[in-house]
Amino acid sequence: MAMETLADLFEEQIKDLYSAEKQLTKALPKMMKAAASEELKKAFEDHLAETTEQVARLEKIAELCEFKPTGEVCAAMKGLIEEGQKAMDEEGEDPILDAGLVAAAQRIEHYEMSGYGTAKRLAELLGEDEAVKLLDLTLGEEEAADEKLTEVAEQSLYPAAQSDEEGEEGDDEDEEESEEDESDDDAAEASEDDEEDTGKATGRNARGAAGGGKGAKKK
Repeated sequence: MAMETLADLFEEQIKDLYSAEKQLTKALPKMMKAAASEELKKAFEDHLAETTEQVARLEKIAELCEFKPTGEVCAAMKGLIEEGQKAMDEEGEDPILDAGLVAAAQRIEHYEMSGYGTAKRLAELLGEDEAVKLLDLTLGEEEAADEKLTEVAEQSLYPAAQSDEEGEEGDDEDEEESEEDESDDDAAEASEDDEEDTGKATGRNARGAAGGGKGAKKK
């Protein structure tokens, strides 16, 4: 569509957001399934319900402004979801993998907050008061979802990840100490063997010297 007025730009922004939210309604169930943390699963579940409502609000805005919300494909959201899929496909420790999911989800939230903030400002300029209210409601939900993800990460995932790493470091130190102890034991045994060999050699030398002395006396 031609971009000739702010109304045209507003329409394009709403369509882009509509595409983004529709894509997200398909991605969030996968993220829920991939998450190990029950808190993170709940956060995704709650936001899925909100996202469904946000789709309905965008449809309402399009109806108020007399255009269809379809017709655009949000390439940015498509890319963000692909990045999230990479996080879901990774292998490793649960707290680390969940933290990766949070990182991917927060990139999505920040994109949405930017989009809704722009759309809200355009609605204000166009005098679309009902659209402003609906967009402001969604913007508040996106900000709250972002804060919830931060809370889950800071209070649960990051501490668990650090605890796991400290445990692994402790295991490594125990292994090193065990190896050092074994090395010390080997060295001690080797030293004892050397002393024993030296003692035997000294005894032989002493007997040899004594035998030589006897031989000299016989002469």
